[in-house]
Amino acid sequence: MGKLTLGSLFDGSGGFPLGGLLCGIEPLWSSEIEPFPIRVTTKRIPQMKRYGDISTLNGADLPPVDIITFGSPCTDMSVAGKRAGLDGSQSVLFYEAIRIIKEMRCKTDGRYPRYAIWENVPGAFSSNKGADFKAVLEAVVGIARPNAEVSVPENGRWPYADCYMGDGWSVAYRTVDAQFFGVPQRRRRIYLVADFTGGCAFEVLFERKGVSRDFAPRGASWQGTARNAEGGAGTSGDSVTCLNDQGGGFMSASDNVTATLRAEEHGHPPCVIQSNGFCTEHSAKSRSVGYEEERSPTLRAGVMPGVAIENHPTDSRIKISEDGKVQTLSGRMGTGGMNVPLTMQAYGICSDKSNSMLSENPLSGIYEAEISRTIDANGGNPGCNQGGIAVVALQGPMLGRKEKNRPQGSGINEDVSFSLTAADRHAVAYAMTTGYFSEVHEDMAATLMARDYKDMQIVNQPQYAVRRLTPTECARLQGFPDYWCSDLGTENPTEDEIAFWSEVWETHRKIIGASEKPKSRRQIIKWLKNPHSDAAEYKMWGNGVALPCVCFVLTGIVFMNH
Repeated sequence: MGKLTLGSLFDGSGGFPLGGLLCGIEPLWSSEIEPFPIRVTTKRIPQMKRYGDISTLNGADLPPVDIITFGSPCTDMSVAGKRAGLDGSQSVLFYEAIRIIKEMRCKTDGRYPRYAIWENVPGAFSSNKGADFKAVLEAVVGIARPNAEVSVPENGRWPYADCYMGDGWSVAYRTVDAQFFGVPQRRRRIYLVADFTGGCAFEVLFERKGVSRDFAPRGASWQGTARNAEGGAGTSGDSVTCLNDQGGGFMSASDNVTATLRAEEHGHPPCVIQSNGFCTEHSAKSRSVGYEEERSPTLRAGVMPGVAIENHPTDSRIKISEDGKVQTLSGRMGTGGMNVPLTMQAYGICSDKSNSMLSENPLSGIYEAEISRTIDANGGNPGCNQGGIAVVALQGPMLGRKEKNRPQGSGINEDVSFSLTAADRHAVAYAMTTGYFSEVHEDMAATLMARDYKDMQIVNQPQYAVRRLTPTECARLQGFPDYWCSDLGTENPTEDEIAFWSEVWETHRKIIGASEKPKSRRQIIKWLKNPHSDAAEYKMWGNGVALPCVCFVLTGIVFMNH
């Protein structure tokens, strides 16, 4: 079978033609009226023919294509808009796309297009209490089966995914979220696929589990147990998860399949994930913290796998012990340097409205604990059980230090400060910056020292700034390359180019009505030299499609036609 072809109505940023190129589909033509997006696609996809106002097009006169895509304007169906529905001035253009598809199929005896793809906001489900989506389904199904009627669900709410099939046709739709396709934004959109000559629509959007077009979020947890290394490779039922570098800004995870080796892997070869276990039982093998490949120890009462205690011996080096013990106390403990073992004590904190916390006893409500309190559904309420646990680091003598103890230790007495001496820093906020760490106290700075020219005091003032995304960041959020809107200018346009853009701007002026006068030749030439503006690019990305989602749908069509 030859290469599939594509026509894009309401083309915008060129997401469907670009997705087609990435999937091996040839884009033949597009329709758009906004000058800036047209300028972008003429630079990036120059081989594609451009048409203007969709209401002036006749499907019988357009080059026949296998796929027609149309992300019709969603302003009147978005929950952020006025919800005028399909009868709104923008969303009514949906029916122009339906008309063009019918005209092309009539001219080609039902051969072209075989597929139609409609993309829109989830607000279409609830627009006009669900009546608009019923009209959408009936219009699309009506291309293959005239006068078709689609029933509204009994509860009046459309499901987020469904499929309709008949004799020689099929229509399926589902909501697709861009965050599951490697771009860092939540962008849920309806993708509706119609197969006018077969039953492939369902397979395009609802592929079987395990094929290469897995719909699971990238990096999601996998099912199945990691195999034991002793079992060898290829054992039946084994499951190994592989991270595959996609050559871009994300990694994908697949079970038992690694990425194809490439000449330009850029130092990111496929990574096979295996599991490692740490536990006390295996210390005889490893002569250290217990370790065994691909096996984690069973949790048992009284056993804490992989617990490490940090010790500070007299040589200032750190030792790790897996048995929960700290080093033996020595005569040097507390004499300066890193010579005091670090121990931990956990305290439970009762909820502030409990009888314990309301008691006049100052020691009530705080207790030593080994197990955290259960977190309940009302965790945001300070009067409820929130599982409060405080872990306190004890370093030397603590509360209630007496004067006779002299300067060693960390003891304090409430409302009492010791006399300052050359060695004392008791009850004085101090920022330690000459060692391996810093002590920072809120609203307090350290006393100035002779070394401050080397170890400056750190004063942190919270700074909060809110900024809007840059155009390049918007391109990345939609999955497009950074250069998509770069180098759009033409220094010396030809007469044909000037005539073409004069017609583009005039079509835009008549439809939008933003200006009473056509652009002059001088204005056209000036704009062609520097057509970019942040406002125009923001508008294009806001109305555009997420490229990875487009590729998911188009790949399904290519897959079904091999």
